[in-house]
Parts: sequence; C-alpha cells; structure tokens
Amino acid sequence: MSRRCELTGKGPMSGNNVSHAKNRTRRRFLPNLQDVTLQSDVLGRSFKLKISNAALRTVDHRGGLDAFMAKAKDAELSADALKIKKEIAKATAA
Repeated sequence: MSRRCELTGKGPMSGNNVSHAKNRTRRRFLPNLQDVTLQSDVLGRSFKLKISNAALRTVDHRGGLDAFMAKAKDAELSADALKIKKEIAKATAA
C-alpha cells in the first residue's frame, strides 16, 4: 500500500540526515497518515479513507467531507476518492 494521502495526494519526500560532523545520509520524510472514517451528509453513509493529518484538519475546516469534495481538484484525489466525489456531485444535483 502506498504512503499517499487519498484526498490531497501528499506523499513521501526525501532529504538528508545531517550529523553533528555534517555527514549527510539520505532519508525519507513520510506524511502523517491516519485511517479515518468520514461521514457524508448528502449520501448518508460513511467512507474509510487513509488521509494525512493536515487533510483531516482541512476537511473539518471546510465543514465536512461534502464541502471538501466540492472544492477538491480531481488530479489530487485517489481513484476511490474520485468515485466518492462523483457520487456526492450526482446526489447534490438531483
């Protein structure tokens, strides 16, 4: 399973471990991913997603999963999240 946020697309970054003697070795900075269950008010059901902690804060700030998906860019979303976005868009249009 990839270490990538399903809502924002945030993934691992690379950098250096720097010792006191300034020796540099490569390392990875991993995103803070959490397994969460988010509730959709429009669809009336919940979805399990693996998202970063920053994305979870953004979802709360925007007022829930439905509001977040309305503003989310399709390129950043995973395949599962894109299906959820289309379901929400279809339900709000009807």
